[in-house]
Amino acid sequence: MTDTTATATATATATESTQKPQLPDHLSIDPRSPHHVAAVFDHDIGITFNGKDRVDVEEYCVSEGWIKVPAGKALDRNGKPLLIKLKGKVEAFYR
Repeated sequence: MTDTTATATATATATESTQKPQLPDHLSIDPRSPHHVAAVFDHDIGITFNGKDRVDVEEYCVSEGWIKVPAGKALDRNGKPLLIKLKGKVEAFYR
């Protein structure tokens, strides 16, 4: 019985370590944002906006249906890219 218990425990531990946290409704890549969840960024995230995959999303909100993306090469006075908000259907998923 000891071998079975050890095997079951090892399998449960491996399953728990491979489980990904649930994606939040509102997520930002900026660590200073209150919507930043570091545990989510341990995995590769994909965003589909109006049926197309986007790789330039800085922030999103699924329930409100918007994403924020850089507006060209323009920078603000702190050197961060200026962001524009695009509205549409947003889907977030793990790749």
